[in-house]
Amino acid sequence: MLKHILLIGTGGFIGSVARYYVSRLNLIWDFLSIPIGTLLVNIAGCFIIGFLTGISDKSNLLSTDMRLFLMVGFCGGFTTFSSFANENLMLLHSGEVLSIILYTSLSVILGFLAVYLGYVLSNIL
Repeated sequence: MLKHILLIGTGGFIGSVARYYVSRLNLIWDFLSIPIGTLLVNIAGCFIIGFLTGISDKSNLLSTDMRLFLMVGFCGGFTTFSSFANENLMLLHSGEVLSIILYTSLSVILGFLAVYLGYVLSNIL
């Protein structure tokens, strides 16, 4: 168990540092005020976790330890958006289209509302 925690933590550390450097593109590129670095992190993370999931589904090339390090640790530290997208892929594989729509809608709407409420609360205090 400790080994798994260390693998996930190390992967998360590397992913978080990578996210920091990629998201710094927000300071360099300005395209319609879209945070390009964050967008790139989210899309790249989705590609990486999709690729790793595909490899894991088709072969034993990635051990459990490597999946924990790369998918849970690195991708989780790099962007949780990749986990969200991968969970939707798993729902699609299960034929749960309604669940995809509900999960995606609730995540985006409630996530935005939570950010807004947190912001409003911080200004009240």
